[in-house]
Amino acid sequence: MRVEVDRARCRGAGQCALHAPELFDQSEDDGMVVVLDDRPAPTLRAKARLAARLCPNSVIRVVGDEPDEG
Repeated sequence: MRVEVDRARCRGAGQCALHAPELFDQSEDDGMVVVLDDRPAPTLRAKARLAARLCPNSVIRVVGDEPDEG
């Protein structure tokens, strides 16, 4: 799994950083999304998918996602 973002479309709502702080933060300069880990461990993949779903501007994209085992 890889996480991609389109910073140009980000509005700084912060839902990603709120729900997946291990993976996302917000820039102190402009408040836009900052990806902390673009290849999350299996234990964080559900959080990456949640952040992508909750982003009001749909700027987060999960690529090569496979269902979690278990």
